[in-house]
Amino acid sequence: MKEVEIYCKNTNTTRNYPLGTSLLEISEDLQVKLENMIVGAIVNNQIRELSFCMVKPKQIEFVDVSHPDGRRLYIRSLIFVLYAAVKKTFPEVCLKIQNGISNGYFFELNGFGREITDSDVFAITQEMKSLIAADIPFIKKRMLTTEAIELLKKQGLPEKARLFEQQGNLFSSLYFLKDIANYLYGHLLPSTSYITNFGLIPYFNGILLQVPRPKHFDKLHKLVERNKLFGIIQEQKDWAEILNVSSIGQLNYFTLKGRSGDVIKVSEALHEKKIAEIANMIFARNGDLKIVLVSGPSASGKTTFSKRLGIQLIVNGLRPRQISLDDYFVDREHTPLDEFGEYDFEALEAIDVGFFNHQLLELLEGREVELPGFDFQTGKRKKSGKTLKLAPKDILVVEGIHGMNPGLLPHIDRKYTFSIFISALTQIAFDEQTYISTADNRILRRIIRDSKYRGYPAWETIKRWPSVRRGEESNIFPHQENADIMFNSATLYELGVLKKYAEPLLKQVPENRGEFIEANRLIQFLSWFKQIEDREIPPTSLLREFLGGSSFVY
Repeated sequence: MKEVEIYCKNTNTTRNYPLGTSLLEISEDLQVKLENMIVGAIVNNQIRELSFCMVKPKQIEFVDVSHPDGRRLYIRSLIFVLYAAVKKTFPEVCLKIQNGISNGYFFELNGFGREITDSDVFAITQEMKSLIAADIPFIKKRMLTTEAIELLKKQGLPEKARLFEQQGNLFSSLYFLKDIANYLYGHLLPSTSYITNFGLIPYFNGILLQVPRPKHFDKLHKLVERNKLFGIIQEQKDWAEILNVSSIGQLNYFTLKGRSGDVIKVSEALHEKKIAEIANMIFARNGDLKIVLVSGPSASGKTTFSKRLGIQLIVNGLRPRQISLDDYFVDREHTPLDEFGEYDFEALEAIDVGFFNHQLLELLEGREVELPGFDFQTGKRKKSGKTLKLAPKDILVVEGIHGMNPGLLPHIDRKYTFSIFISALTQIAFDEQTYISTADNRILRRIIRDSKYRGYPAWETIKRWPSVRRGEESNIFPHQENADIMFNSATLYELGVLKKYAEPLLKQVPENRGEFIEANRLIQFLSWFKQIEDREIPPTSLLREFLGGSSFVY
């Protein structure tokens, strides 16, 4: 009998196994124990499901739900069970995902025809629990793409069918839960019984699927109200549906028809319209208002937004004077550290809040101040040589990640301020049940920008990203609802454009680096998009901040 050599990082052991042995069988044989249940494994730096069989020598590392890819396995499988439960409980209804929000996933029930009640949600929940208790395996089947397309159409999933058709593959894979088929663009758990914790509650005009905490899997994420965020998401969703570009398949349709320029023009016009409306709101409060705070997470487009807002403020007869919170960083040795001992630049304590407030008060009192600068190479504050004194028509535009944090301006009266939170809220979804993470949009932007302007390889940006995300979750997102208004910096077309720039960078990540797993996931994600050329993107576009070719000076 032929055997293959397998090295397991969890146990630091090497063993030979018969050809065709599954990961699940290996985990049982090695008696691998993790903090939570094992849901998959990293095989030669690629995530695999437990049914994956060994035919060549491999290095493997089993993961549980606390690992980002293990968590994705769990959530995909949970969404499949929700889809199946809705289909069984309300056969004429189409479950349609909208976005991730409030520490969960928001779905609408298209075709429901009435308001969703607690009893409706209870019925779906009970069906989900029934499917989980039955321990039904998720079966992956490879079939002719034409057969898969017809099956998806029969199940009322036209956008998923369209996307399969656009790929042009002879064969495709679908997962089955008994007679119900679906595909969620990634691996699944072995069976429904692996799903041990979830919640389902009514939420606005739909339902919210609640998921467990990664490190405390017996507890669900706490529901956090995000009413302002939900409002801007719904506004953008409505626009996407009006333009008929609410899924990857629909965007690809415009690209294949040579009409991506139409989508670019409308997307940019919507941005300009929204920025002009915000400038009008600021002008309407021109009596007291002296400070505009622009905040948002990494790669959300804060800098270009601030510059475009400045133009619209000039149109309104105001004179914007822009300053950056980055110039108020404390010296590097005073920067706080996170739980992993790394510099936490997303912490408010990384900013010299006292000095910043002192200068703002002086400016509001009509005094002249010398603005600071910051040398990122030496990690030291420096003199900028620039002075500032506010005239009657001047208005400060302060750009930085902490603009919404109430601790930033403890000594400034709120009547003097107007706050804007910038997010890159991807308006399109894969299809009916699979949404696109805003974090994926932002990391692609950052990979391109870091490569172009800082010389960082993609693996280095990917390596730093978890620390950035932890800082955002702790110091930025909890304060976003404090904003007077939110602005979505994402465009309908941008992922088709980012594909052109990001794919070559991601393909340079070596297989022997730990970041290869994330690079490979992003490559697979981008493979579903048809490439869009950027020649019609105007030089003032927010996307130019990342791609290059901007007419603004940064």
